[in-house]
Amino acid sequence: MSNIIIYTDGAARGNPGPGGYGAVLKSGQHRKEMSEGFRKTTNNRMELLAVIVALETLKIKGSDVEVYTDSKYVSDAVDKKWVFGWEKVRFKKKKNSDLWIRFLKIYRMHNVKFHWVKGHANIPENERCDQLAVEASKNSILLVDSVYENTSS
Repeated sequence: MSNIIIYTDGAARGNPGPGGYGAVLKSGQHRKEMSEGFRKTTNNRMELLAVIVALETLKIKGSDVEVYTDSKYVSDAVDKKWVFGWEKVRFKKKKNSDLWIRFLKIYRMHNVKFHWVKGHANIPENERCDQLAVEASKNSILLVDSVYENTSS
């Protein structure tokens, strides 16, 4: 089985505001693009949700996965092991705890390595994810990020 490569990006217009995520999954000859938009959310939530949804799409547990993201928020949280410290204190006073808990559940099912890439640096798959995320945020029908909306008001 070949390695799985995932590119992700998130966007929010207004931060908070309408937002979306985009992901491109590649494995061998296979390629899948995913995106979704939300009526009120944040950029960081969309960056993290892109990774979560992409990992949740994988069908084989224990897959070797390389995630390319332009989000320091996501890549540093994992690479610098911050998220594991947050977990030990039950995400006390941490934003996006609902997504981090969901992330850790799926993250632990695979062998995931993160790579930070500079955004808007002409990396084709990262640019495509950005396009998907922005387009999703402009959809006429947007989902409700209920956890964000219920806790931000």
